[in-house]
Amino acid sequence: MELTLSQCFVQVHDPEQALAFYRDQLGLEVRRDVENKGFRWITVGAVSDPGVSIVLTNFVNGSPGDSDTVAALLAKGAMNGVHFHADDLDAAFERLRDAGAEIVSEPADQFWGTRDFAVRDPSGNLVRIDQLVAAHA
Repeated sequence: MELTLSQCFVQVHDPEQALAFYRDQLGLEVRRDVENKGFRWITVGAVSDPGVSIVLTNFVNGSPGDSDTVAALLAKGAMNGVHFHADDLDAAFERLRDAGAEIVSEPADQFWGTRDFAVRDPSGNLVRIDQLVAAHA
């Protein structure tokens, strides 16, 4: 049995702000945008990877207390986000920096074999972007 990733969910507090970040700043395409009773599920993904999607949602499947807990975690930046690969890391960084994204770390070579940087989306989720670097001889 072979499994492939289909989609992952990213919790957001404001779907419109999330859409502006993931579509306009990161350059992902919108695949679906579904609204129901004040909640929203926006599916985005890279044009080059049609099999994998990210669902941005403000829906919490639980009690009002659960929604408050998730909102508090988002406010602290404690929720994990997503990791992307870029073929031109420096261009990706410049695009996000120039668009006003919250920079967490600038591009740097990591000992595990990538060069990466990190930003936060408008909800506080960490978004890392990396590029493989040649192995050291």
